[in-house]
Amino acid sequence: MELLNEIWQTARRNKLRTTLTGFAVAWGIFMIIVLLGAGNGLINAAVESNGRFLTNSMRISGGWTDKAYRGMKEGRSITLNSKDLLATQTEFDTNIDDVGAEMSQQAIISMGKEYVSASLDGVYPNHIRINKREMISGRFINEIDIRERRKVVVLSRSQAKELAKTSNLIGKYVNVGNIAFKVVGIYKDDESRQNNEAFTSFTTIQTMYGRGNEMGTIEYSFHGLPTEKDNEAFERRYQQRLNANHDAAPDDEGAIWIWNRFTSAMQMNKGMDIIHTALWVVGLFTLLSGVVGVSNIMLITVKERTHEFGIRKAIGAKPWTILKLIIVESVIITTFFGYIGMVLGVAANEYMDATIGHDQIDTGLFKATMFVDPTVGLDVCIEATLVMIIAGTIAGLIPSLKAARIRPIEALRAE
Repeated sequence: MELLNEIWQTARRNKLRTTLTGFAVAWGIFMIIVLLGAGNGLINAAVESNGRFLTNSMRISGGWTDKAYRGMKEGRSITLNSKDLLATQTEFDTNIDDVGAEMSQQAIISMGKEYVSASLDGVYPNHIRINKREMISGRFINEIDIRERRKVVVLSRSQAKELAKTSNLIGKYVNVGNIAFKVVGIYKDDESRQNNEAFTSFTTIQTMYGRGNEMGTIEYSFHGLPTEKDNEAFERRYQQRLNANHDAAPDDEGAIWIWNRFTSAMQMNKGMDIIHTALWVVGLFTLLSGVVGVSNIMLITVKERTHEFGIRKAIGAKPWTILKLIIVESVIITTFFGYIGMVLGVAANEYMDATIGHDQIDTGLFKATMFVDPTVGLDVCIEATLVMIIAGTIAGLIPSLKAARIRPIEALRAE
């Protein structure tokens, strides 16, 4: 108790110096918690956005040739067809699991006097799994719909409410153009997408609009490609095969466009790791400024109290007593102000979560959340505070050892 009282009296006599040191400690803790919280908010938003698709999936579409080949000029438009779908299903089944295709057509869907303008997408059953659509009621397109070219449709909840002021349309009929379609399912709106898609079977779209053997886009899930190098090798083989179907050069990368969501996710994760590491580096340097502040204050304290320490040693004080006084003072200052910085940092993160953590950017077509849960775990807060306390202790240890070793006669001569 006497030791604590002595430390308190010393702090009162040097209010400005103690306050500035404490501010450096609190600021270091505060900044590392806020920086990591903001970084986690960005990372969580990116992960959430990427999580709207099946990671191990690819989406293939036709492009334009970049090279002349076999007497044909570059710049030819490539449209995927049934030969591409068959090659995908049969020649790459070592890695490809479930193959489907998608074709879109703008259409007016009406029910009585109400109508909506929609993108009528003909799909295969795997579309819901690859694109992670959530059904509210009914079902999605199935294999029987594909085989029998059924005139069935899956609407979004917002489309159903516009047509009938209710999402309970299962089993009822709506008009797609002038053709009656049976509603078999309602899916949940996703504000990050346009939500104007209505789904029917791929073969139905193909037949209704006379699209022949066009495929629009091909999509599939895959396995057995764990590294970026494996994916690149697969993409080259796959692209060469499809290029051959369209008389495009084997190394023409523009003829067929491949969106590999797995490598996209890997690249995003690398970017997020870089951001996270950069934030930690900035935060640690901020912590270091607090450590330097504590070290400086301890050095100044030892210098100012050298005469006092000499008197203490002259009347019998042991080196450990002086050592303990300086170390305990360093620990108390670091712990007290470190705790204040931790509390303020957590409060700032909670404020971010309550405000910009729920803000969305509305592009008019879709909404995107830029921050998701911009906070850090309590374990990180405690660890950062403990790092500062340990560093503060070490910072106080160096001048305290110097003070403990000083000879009484030299200390008494000090001014």
